[in-house]
Amino acid sequence: MAELGVSLGIIGVYLVVALAIGLLAYRLTGTDAEDYYLASRSMGTVVLLFTTFATLLSAFTFFGGPNLAYAAGPEWILVMGLMDGILFALLWYVIGYKQWLVGRAFGYVTLGEMLGDRFGSTGLRALVAGVSLFWLFPYVMLQQVGGGQALVGLTDGVVPYWAGAALITVFMIVYVVVAGLRGVAWTDTLQGVFMLGIVWVAAAWVVTSAGGLSAVGQQVATTNPEFVALGGGLYSVQWMIASAVTIAFGVTMFPQINQRFFVAKDDRVLKRSFALWPVLVLLLFVPAFLLGTWAAGLGVTVPEGGNVIPALLTDYTPAWFAALVIAGAMAAMMSSSDSMLLSGSSYLTRDLYRPLVNPGASETREGWIARVGVVVFALASFVASLFVAGGGGGGGFDVLVSIGDTAFGGYAQLALPVMAALYWARTTRLGMVAGIGGSQLFYLAHVFVPATTVGGVELFTATYLGWDFALYGMALSLVLTVGVSLVTTAAPEERVTRFTDTEGLQAD
Repeated sequence: MAELGVSLGIIGVYLVVALAIGLLAYRLTGTDAEDYYLASRSMGTVVLLFTTFATLLSAFTFFGGPNLAYAAGPEWILVMGLMDGILFALLWYVIGYKQWLVGRAFGYVTLGEMLGDRFGSTGLRALVAGVSLFWLFPYVMLQQVGGGQALVGLTDGVVPYWAGAALITVFMIVYVVVAGLRGVAWTDTLQGVFMLGIVWVAAAWVVTSAGGLSAVGQQVATTNPEFVALGGGLYSVQWMIASAVTIAFGVTMFPQINQRFFVAKDDRVLKRSFALWPVLVLLLFVPAFLLGTWAAGLGVTVPEGGNVIPALLTDYTPAWFAALVIAGAMAAMMSSSDSMLLSGSSYLTRDLYRPLVNPGASETREGWIARVGVVVFALASFVASLFVAGGGGGGGFDVLVSIGDTAFGGYAQLALPVMAALYWARTTRLGMVAGIGGSQLFYLAHVFVPATTVGGVELFTATYLGWDFALYGMALSLVLTVGVSLVTTAAPEERVTRFTDTEGLQAD
């Protein structure tokens, strides 16, 4: 019982510190939307790099990833650490840098606002916002599931799943209402630095307690020989490539990540950030996913519906250290949730409420609508999280990875039409609507419609010729965007050179 008190006390202190940083930021945050949502486009390299980094440190990273390594082997490091570390850095340059240029030139706050202005379409703006909010829901729920499971594992079930999920929900609501992006970014920086350090300490502690690196490696080779051979089982070439591509392209369209493309204070900040990104990703993902792999070799037992990291730390480190790591992981999940809800509220108010419901709304009214939207969205996802895998938060690996994969794939369908809009002046409004709408319908059908055979041909299956259906949806989005644009003419209100007029889009 004493150890439980220490564990919960450490988590409580950590959350209070994070909240204090948010309250400090609240005192410095203005009432205008650009300052609240984008911190007045003033971020430097360290803060931008770590707020992007920490925003991605979600339950998918800390629990889903190690669980996958525990179940199937360490090749997940290649997908997330190498492939996505490099792919996302390249996309940050190709998409993010161009977004930064046009956002600075024209004052855009959201992706929908940017596309709606370029194509002169409130409907397109609303479509992009609606799609983004739809896929944001399961990913916010993912953080609540992860938080609930983390406390169950840390306390050996004394704290129930619903209480952990409720804690992360209440914290994210309070934080988003008061902090704004400046507070989120400051907390992200603290959490990013902390988690980089603590995960390496955790890896070193486990290895030392288990007899050294060679002993752990030998144990893995003995108990799970398939783990020391590249590929096999789940890790087919097609699966690894499809996972890397959909995750990297999906991340670029996540509202909380995409909005960070607007916030750098100058182009040097952006260039340094995406150059350092692959290094930062490897520094976190390698030890995190190795912990999952080692746990399999060391014979760590993970409770049904639980996660491997709390179980491993409980077996090989003191209770206070395990609590510290889980506190940091929960704080990182909350940081992801905070960013998601903040960006989601901007999409709700600026792309749906203001243009469709009340174009003359004041900044104050818009702010209240955003806060109410945050509360409703967070509570709805919390209720949904209680019903995941029968209401107990069970499912562990399956639930976390499947939720994450589904959201990544949904967002990935947006990426290629957005890229076309940014670089190809011939893109038309109808092409964008066809590309986004058509690929989303294709993807949704494969997510929700059971697999079936029609005329001897399998439809709505997870793969075609061994490749994930999400990749086919991405290809469809590009074909429809380009094809429809080629056979249609831009409407008079479309600003065809808005994003391609290089004279007006120059870095300092």
